[in-house]
Amino acid sequence: MSDTQAVTKPYQIGMLVFPGMTSLDFDAPVDALSRMPHTQVHVLAKTLEPVKNDIGLMVTPTMQMRDAPRLDLLFVGGGRGVNRLLEDEETIDFLRLRAPEAQWITAVCAGSLLLGAAGLLQGYKAATHWAAMEVLPLLGAIPTYERVVIDRNRITGGGVTAGLDFGLTVAAQLHGEQHAMETQLMVEYDPHPPFDAGSPFRAPAQVLEKVRTALAASTQERLEIARRIATRHGWAVPGGTNT
Repeated sequence: MSDTQAVTKPYQIGMLVFPGMTSLDFDAPVDALSRMPHTQVHVLAKTLEPVKNDIGLMVTPTMQMRDAPRLDLLFVGGGRGVNRLLEDEETIDFLRLRAPEAQWITAVCAGSLLLGAAGLLQGYKAATHWAAMEVLPLLGAIPTYERVVIDRNRITGGGVTAGLDFGLTVAAQLHGEQHAMETQLMVEYDPHPPFDAGSPFRAPAQVLEKVRTALAASTQERLEIARRIATRHGWAVPGGTNT
């Protein structure tokens, strides 16, 4: 972006919202991204009707997807509501149409599956929620167990709380580490979790089993949908994972 463009045209970010999205998948990234200078954030949905997230709060879109301007950064969060969108033609077509013009194509948590369903992660390393990692290869992505993964112009984050790591990473890419650190200090992001149970690799076995069981139905549904998508497109499924 030239200096002239930087003065006359804000950096355009489109953040997709949908029923059943995880609140923190959206709230943490939008906080960090909205703090970037000369940036305009558009909250996009099919209609302008308020969208109910996973904890029952309503998010009001600022613009319909079809009316969005040319986007410099495209973002999708996750949540159980992603499952309904993986085969939603309007949403998938929007992502496919807008991705080529974007500087960055991004997602957090299960939002990575939506990018994959649109064919935007073929051959790319990607992060997602740990319970959805096995879905990624069916959509052509290379599962990578990191909080934030940058592969060319794709930036993907892990589950839920990784959204703030994601937002700070994007801020550093666009405005430098100094700005990102200022934002981190401004929001006092200095995590000291009360329990060491935030990863499937460290959580106690009984905790992991209970959470895995709670997520099993949604994960199985995602696997079945991803297999249909892969079959429909004739996509090869890479073997193994990048850990």
